[in-house]
Amino acid sequence: MDWLDIKEFFKDAIKYILVIVVVFVVIVYVFTLEQVVGPSMENTLKSGDVVVLNKFIYGIRDVKRGEIISFNYADTKYLIKRVIGLPGENVKIENNKVIIDGKILKENYIDNISVNNFYLSSLGYDKIPDDMYLVLGDNRSNSMDSRNPKVGLVKKKDIIGRVKLRVWPIKSIKIVG
Repeated sequence: MDWLDIKEFFKDAIKYILVIVVVFVVIVYVFTLEQVVGPSMENTLKSGDVVVLNKFIYGIRDVKRGEIISFNYADTKYLIKRVIGLPGENVKIENNKVIIDGKILKENYIDNISVNNFYLSSLGYDKIPDDMYLVLGDNRSNSMDSRNPKVGLVKKKDIIGRVKLRVWPIKSIKIVG
């Protein structure tokens, strides 16, 4: 083995190490996989589905209505729900319709489900405060979401990331949210 072979070996080794480090950083800090538990996001997501979570997106832009997010809940758990209400808005549910600042929200991702009326004031707010969001499950009749005072409004700092892609089961790979 001569000096050029050793030099090439080290160059290749450094390239492989850099690739491994970049892949590790992407997996840990940018994307991760989460499994959906429970029926609250049906028909969009079902219990057992595995989704890709983009943990980086909200570091570069704001949360938008209609996006599906994962957020920390009760220290060791997380929930996956859809963002409905944004900071500064008044949200209520009457006659099975979500009403934001007096206008009915068009939701093509849910079935017609009968749910109880809900008023933001039941959580102690007239409008959603800055850096907080109202989230609902797509399966409104079976979802622990912002309507439940235990969950309430979600703080931006508690959002882990955005769910954009379902990768399991394989036959159901699809862009969601």
